Amino acid sequence: MIPAQQVVELALQAATVDETIVIVTDRAEASLRWAGNSMTTNGVSTTRSTTVISIVRKGDTSHTGAVRSSDVNPAAIGVLVAAAEHAAHAAPEARDSAPLLTGSGTPGDWNESIPETGAEVFADVAESLSGGFGRTDRLYGYAHHVVETTFLATSTGIRRRFTQPTGTVEINAKRDGASAWAGISTPWFTEVPTDTLLDDLAMRLGWADRTVELPAGRYETLMPPSAVADMMIYLGWSMDGRGAEEGRSALSAPGGGTRVGEKLTQLPLTMYCDPFAPGLECAPFVAATSGSETISVFDNGLDIGRVDWIRDGAINALAYPRAAAAEFGTSVAVPADNLLMTGGSADLADMVAATERGLLLTTLWYIRTVDPTTLLLTGLTRDGVYLIEDGEVTGAVNNFRFNESPLDLLRRATEAGVPEQTLPREWGDWATRAVMPTLRIPDFHMSSVSQAQ
Repeated sequence: MIPAQQVVELALQAATVDETIVIVTDRAEASLRWAGNSMTTNGVSTTRSTTVISIVRKGDTSHTGAVRSSDVNPAAIGVLVAAAEHAAHAAPEARDSAPLLTGSGTPGDWNESIPETGAEVFADVAESLSGGFGRTDRLYGYAHHVVETTFLATSTGIRRRFTQPTGTVEINAKRDGASAWAGISTPWFTEVPTDTLLDDLAMRLGWADRTVELPAGRYETLMPPSAVADMMIYLGWSMDGRGAEEGRSALSAPGGGTRVGEKLTQLPLTMYCDPFAPGLECAPFVAATSGSETISVFDNGLDIGRVDWIRDGAINALAYPRAAAAEFGTSVAVPADNLLMTGGSADLADMVAATERGLLLTTLWYIRTVDPTTLLLTGLTRDGVYLIEDGEVTGAVNNFRFNESPLDLLRRATEAGVPEQTLPREWGDWATRAVMPTLRIPDFHMSSVSQAQ
């Protein structure tokens, strides 16, 4: 297998159309599983994906074709380029057309070796888990580590490179029919607090010694960072400017335009993405193999900075690629691959102590859209909903189906906790880099009782 840098240059040399973008990603992956207090399987793999995006300019119109391959045979490069060019010639006009960015020279790290991963990355986690295997609780779970190095090059001189480490640990603990989940994200598996996670799981299973059946209804609810992340990530995915401008989204203003500037909450909450956020670093430039309403292949190589989507409780920005920003007369805003919410200061223990009667969630699951015009979502609670009475957790309750909108949750939230790095349960396969607070919702809508365990 030839180096990724060489694949990039060979593909550009083979190109015959107006402009060409090449994105090569080398991926190293390791995993570890355990079940019933015993390690079961582990594995390591390496893969490569190569995407060629061809651009054909026809007068004032642009046409793109993108083809992706996992073939590592150098002889396949020319075939891949030819397929992308054929697709571009046959493609309709690209709505997001813009001039490609230009660059000069290669970055200093372009030819450095590519980081890898392996089973050894899990050594500390496995050692801590082995101690947990001696407890009475039955432990199940999965640790996963991916290291992706992406090389981006264009025929206009752009050369960018970035290595993204992504790691997660998820643990399910079971006791006498009760189940509890804990998860954490980590870039390189250093200082993973496995013992703390196990202690937290044991405490929650202890709460489940008493069970209470509750009907559907609206309950004062403390949503922990993981649950908040699942709802706010969906909001972040929905903040495209074009959809709002065209009246197709929950961010559209009545009568036209967008809801930028609208105050959602009096809490001083700011939701933002930042590729340089400590511990949540992600690619600081666009590397898009396909386009969407929030990102464009024509913007490949564009620098990404911090964007405050919500600032001090008000909607502050929507996502606009360069073409959409020019069309609607606004600023370019491109999302980075993380999401943070700050502005809360309460300690969770104090929030529980201040609750006369309410619910403490742990995680949400199976979230789906009910109404995109209001961003109403439905889903299930999972692995522990707990009853708070007179400032103390007194037992576990049944699971529910909920109906809520992240926009409405922000409007109704009355208290926010200290922001914590967290792993979203539902979206953890796609979005692992998050910092969120606990939110107090005075009337969280549990729409029906769920039989899910």
